[in-house]
Amino acid sequence: MSATAHASGHSDTLPGRLREATGESVFNCYQCGKCTAGCPLAAEMDYAPNQIVRLLQLGLPELEEEALRALSIWLCLTCETCAARCPQEVDLPRIMEYLRQQSLARGVVHPKAKDILAFHEAFLATIKRGGRLHEVGLISSYKLKTGHFFQDVLLAPKLFFRGKLKPLPHAIPGQADVARIFDRTDRAPDAPLPHGRGSEGQGNHT
Repeated sequence: MSATAHASGHSDTLPGRLREATGESVFNCYQCGKCTAGCPLAAEMDYAPNQIVRLLQLGLPELEEEALRALSIWLCLTCETCAARCPQEVDLPRIMEYLRQQSLARGVVHPKAKDILAFHEAFLATIKRGGRLHEVGLISSYKLKTGHFFQDVLLAPKLFFRGKLKPLPHAIPGQADVARIFDRTDRAPDAPLPHGRGSEGQGNHT
């Protein structure tokens, strides 16, 4: 079956659902490897970025599951280097974000990604509560989730006396607007992401 036929249908497959949600087709990739060559974390990944795409292109459920279980999707920094280098303009960070969402939904997050996931959850929780980042709240939540109570503990006094850590969060005028964004996201977790580079919301992959 041609790549065009693959990309245009089969919404019951992971690539099909990814296309519907993000507008990105893994079948546009012809495996040149430029994304992997430019990725600053490719050496730490269990599957290189182009290999993650290849797992999805092959159309086998067990390989789709393998992609969702990969550590690579959690190591992606969404630095956009791959997207900038891609001759086919495949937005790989956008694909990685969708795979992270599906990995969470299916409960197949790689065990080594638990600290990364804990940071994501702690970061978003403090934004949801106060409308902006509160560093002390972020650190406290992260340490409670991971048990890394003494990690970088000696840095805290230095940051505090330099005014970088505020005990209490700052209120912002748009706090209610931020809360509404989270409410809409919670109600419609499978809603399509904005399509196209430069569109509103583009680049927010965390």
